[in-house]
Amino acid sequence: MAFPQAPPARRSPRGAALPVATALVLAAAALSPLPPAAAAGTGGTGDTLTIAMSQPIDSFNPFTAQLASSTAVLRLVYPTLTVPAAEDNTPTGELAESWRTSDDGLTWTFTIREGLTWSDGEALDAEDAAWTFTTMMEDPGAATANGNFVANFESVRAPDPGTLVIELSKPQATMLALDVPIVPEHVWSEVGDIAAFDNDRDLPVVGAGPFTLAAYEPNQSVTLDADEDFWRGAPGFDHLVLRYFTDQDAMVEALRGGEVSFVHNLTPAQAESLEGEPGITVNAADGKRFTGFTVNPGARTRDGEEFGDGHPALRDRTVRQAVMLAIDKEALVERVYGGYATVAEGYIPARYEDYHWRPADGERLGHDPERAREMLDEAGYEEGADGVRVSPDGDPLRFRMAVHNDRPDYVQTGRSMEEWLAEVGIAVEGDYIDSGQIGDRLNAGEYDLIFTGWTVNPDPDYVLGIHTCDALPEEPGSMRGDAYFCDEEYDEYYAAQLAEYDPAARADIVADMQRLLYTEAVVNVLVYADMLEAYRSDQISDIRTQPARGGNLWAQDGYWSWWSARPREAETEGGGLSPAVAVGAVAAVVLVGGLVLLLVLRRRGTEDERE
Repeated sequence: MAFPQAPPARRSPRGAALPVATALVLAAAALSPLPPAAAAGTGGTGDTLTIAMSQPIDSFNPFTAQLASSTAVLRLVYPTLTVPAAEDNTPTGELAESWRTSDDGLTWTFTIREGLTWSDGEALDAEDAAWTFTTMMEDPGAATANGNFVANFESVRAPDPGTLVIELSKPQATMLALDVPIVPEHVWSEVGDIAAFDNDRDLPVVGAGPFTLAAYEPNQSVTLDADEDFWRGAPGFDHLVLRYFTDQDAMVEALRGGEVSFVHNLTPAQAESLEGEPGITVNAADGKRFTGFTVNPGARTRDGEEFGDGHPALRDRTVRQAVMLAIDKEALVERVYGGYATVAEGYIPARYEDYHWRPADGERLGHDPERAREMLDEAGYEEGADGVRVSPDGDPLRFRMAVHNDRPDYVQTGRSMEEWLAEVGIAVEGDYIDSGQIGDRLNAGEYDLIFTGWTVNPDPDYVLGIHTCDALPEEPGSMRGDAYFCDEEYDEYYAAQLAEYDPAARADIVADMQRLLYTEAVVNVLVYADMLEAYRSDQISDIRTQPARGGNLWAQDGYWSWWSARPREAETEGGGLSPAVAVGAVAAVVLVGGLVLLLVLRRRGTEDERE
C-alpha cells in the first residue's frame, strides 16, 4: 500500500499579471528576514531539535537500561568499540579504529583511536574499555542489560592506552557487534552499587558520544547538548530535546504545529494524514521490530524458586499452541496496520535476510481455530456452560492479558485477541495499562499473557540471548528478558551459534533456535510492523536513515540520524542565505524597483491628465 501522492501545485494562467498591490506584498515578503527554521513552530528552530517520545525512560545507566527509549539516548552519549554503518549495517570502527584476531579466534586485539577525550576533558583510552568489560564480568548487577556479550570473556586488559586485548574462553561471533556502551572509569569506579544507580543525579553526565545528557525531567523531557569536539565532527543541532507524550494524537498535532520536529510509531492513518502536508516528510521504513506477547509458563528464578500467579494451564504446550492457532495474523496486518506490516513467525525480521526464518507448512501455527478446538478437546479441556473451557484440574481457561495502553496498535491487537480466543473457548480479560505497570507485573510474574516488542539489532545474538536460562532472574523482582523461558536444548543452540564464525552455519543454528521458540509458544511474535515516522523537512535537512535503503530514523543501531541532522536555515556556511534564497532576494529587489517606478509613472500620467 503506497501513500497517496500530494496533489500538484496550482499555477496561475500563463501570462496572467498579478495586481500591483499583490505583487508588492509578495516582493516585500521575499525581502523579509527568514524566520528561524519554519513559521510553523519552534520544534527545530535554530540550534534545538525537538523529538517526540512515547516511551518513558527506565534508566540512563548503560549497564541496566533496557527500554528502547533509554538505549536510543545512551547510543548518543557513550561510545562503543564498533558501530553498524549507516549505509548497510556492516561493522565499522568507532572507539576502535581497527582490530585483528588470533588464528584460533580466541584473542581479539582492538586498536583504540588516539586523542579522544571524555566530555569533562579527561583522556579516553583502552583502560576505560577494559574497566567497563571487566566490571560486567565481575559484577552481576553490571551485566543486567548486556551480560550476554561478556559471557565468554576470559580476561580484558589494556597493555597500553591505545590497545585493548580480549581473551575468550571459546570463539564468539559477536565480537564486531558488541553493543556495550563504554563508560569513563574515573567516574563509574566511584559509583558503588552500579545496579542501583540510574545515572541521572549528577548532570550533565560524562560521555564521549555526539551528545551529552544535560537535563532530565522524569516523564517530561530529556535534553542533550552537542559535543562540539566529537571525533566525527560536531552534530548539526546544538541541542536535542526529547519530549514525552502519553497521547499519540497529541504528538501528531505537535508535529503539525511545529512544536516538535519528529514523531515515530505512527499509525497508518496518522502517517497517511501527514503525507503531502507542506513542510512534513513521512518515512515508511522496513520493520526492525516485532510485536508479540509472551505467556507465563510459571515464573521462576535461576535456582528454580517459583513465584507469581500465572495460570497453571499455561504450563501445557497444547494450550499455548491453541492460543496461537486462534490468532489471525493476516487480519492483524490489514485491520490494525492497514497493510503496513508483515506476518511474523520467527524472531528475526525479514529486513535481516541472513537470519530471517519461516516455518515449513507442517509446523506452521497459522490461523486455524478448528484445529485449536480439536487440540483442546483431545487434551481434556472441556467447554463449560458459559462457553469457557475448563482444565482437567478444574481451572477455567480465563487469562489476564496486560497490554500497553500508549500503543494504539497494541490496544487494537489486544481487542482482536480477546475476540478470537473467545471463539475457541478461552476467555481473555485485557488490562490496558501504562508501560511502568507492564514492567512491574512482568517482574512479579503476576500475569498470564503480556505484550512485548523488541527492536532487533543487525546481529541477532542479543534478542536470542534474552531467552536463555541465564536470563531468568536471580531473585524475584527483576529480569533481563521478557519470558520465564528456560530450555536446555535452546541454551545449547545459543552457545553453538555464538561460537560459530562461519555466517551460513551460524544462520542455520539461529533458524533452529527460532523454530524451537515458535514450537514451544511461550514467546510469540505476531507482526513486523513498518516503522512509520515523520519529520518537519522545513526544519530539518540532511538527515540519514539506517540503512540507506528502506531505513529508519528512530531507534537506529548508532547515532547517524541525530548526528547528521542539520537545521534547515543553516544549510549554507556561515548561516547566510542559501543561493536559491539569495537569487530570490535579488529578483525581489529588481521587482520592487520596477513596481515602484511603474507606480510613479502611472501617478504622473494621471496627474498630467488632470492638468
